[in-house]
Amino acid sequence: MKSNGAIDEMKTRIHQPDFDVGQFEGFVLGGDVGGTNTNIAVAGVREGKATLLYSAHFESRRLTSLAPAIREALDYGRVKYGIEVVRGVVGVAGPVTDPRKAKPTNLPWTVDAEEMRREFGFEEFRIENDFQIIGRGIESLKETDLFSAKGGDPAFGDGRAVIGAGTGLGKAILVYDGEKYRPVPSEGGHADFPIQDHFDLDLADFIRGGRDTPASYEDLLSGRGIEVIYDFLKGRRGRTDLTAEIEEAEDKAAAISKQRKTDPLCRETFAVYARCFGRCAKNFVLEAVATGGLYIAGGIAAKNREVFASTEFSTEFLNAEKQRHLLERTPVSVITNYDVSLYGACNAAVHPSD
Repeated sequence: MKSNGAIDEMKTRIHQPDFDVGQFEGFVLGGDVGGTNTNIAVAGVREGKATLLYSAHFESRRLTSLAPAIREALDYGRVKYGIEVVRGVVGVAGPVTDPRKAKPTNLPWTVDAEEMRREFGFEEFRIENDFQIIGRGIESLKETDLFSAKGGDPAFGDGRAVIGAGTGLGKAILVYDGEKYRPVPSEGGHADFPIQDHFDLDLADFIRGGRDTPASYEDLLSGRGIEVIYDFLKGRRGRTDLTAEIEEAEDKAAAISKQRKTDPLCRETFAVYARCFGRCAKNFVLEAVATGGLYIAGGIAAKNREVFASTEFSTEFLNAEKQRHLLERTPVSVITNYDVSLYGACNAAVHPSD
């Protein structure tokens, strides 16, 4: 299925191979717009719950706007199943101060909710922060969708939080209102990286590269952050037998991840990454009093889940002069189901008043 030359053929996943359209009361669209990937799902609604039916996946930088991706996803469902979607919600990586229009941080185009509503005839279409959407999706996860990086006592408190790295670093606080968790968006991924010693200072200066603004957590805890840490260590430790292969890789961060158990420079890169992530996670748990659980999302975490069960992560996570007892009782889980954002967006579309 083509889309007027704006993008190549979409990649489609079927989540429910055999379903009867008549079993659902209606259909909603949920999307996740990131700097690397844009994913669109259609879900069936029954008794106030969303069931993912199929999803379409695109490379964000090959899109000229969100419209071609939505069009292909809707056309697929209309032709194959006779589905007509009534409402939609998309999560956007970046600050969303207006649910009608948002500019993804790492993309050249803007998402205009009113334009999408008019073009596709939705009853409602709105925009939320991408980690707000992930927060809405956690309730749909199964136990098998989570990797326990650190045990704890989830009954210790109601507060929860979600954090994750990919193209950038996202955060959201999950506030319990007595009935359900409501996500509060955050741009805390852009907070300053706190320096503790000379190594951190040298790393921060390397990241800054002469710029006047401070190094942020996102500079370290992202795909490009892994590359930066590797380059910094390479300058201090020297090259290894695999350096040339890693430098030539199309996805350098993925290559470093692949060799993290065999190459000493890659191993140290992830040790530094784990330590910095542990510090960031600790601060976020304390700031949000998220003693009910911290959820770590994103492809980097899912593919390197053992990093968050490492000594480097846990030592830094528990490194607090005061309130260490809160951190000790806080469980930390890695979300291993990449569809959590699609669950969340469709859940949000089912309940427009939320």
